[in-house]
Amino acid sequence: MNTVSPAPECSAYNVPQAMARIGVGRDKFYSLIREGKLPARKIGRRTLILATDLEKFLAALPRMGASAAS
Repeated sequence: MNTVSPAPECSAYNVPQAMARIGVGRDKFYSLIREGKLPARKIGRRTLILATDLEKFLAALPRMGASAAS
């Protein structure tokens, strides 16, 4: 299992890389995929998350704190 961070120009993350990027555990990660909140692609047995999909997911998360009201 490759847990090394991808290069900045990486276009897709494997599961451990994507989990580390968004800071969630395996159960929560696969729950997000099942719920359709985080798109995933399959190539053989490997699950990949496109970098653009991961960034869209993060950008869509609700804001917290005083700046969230504005």
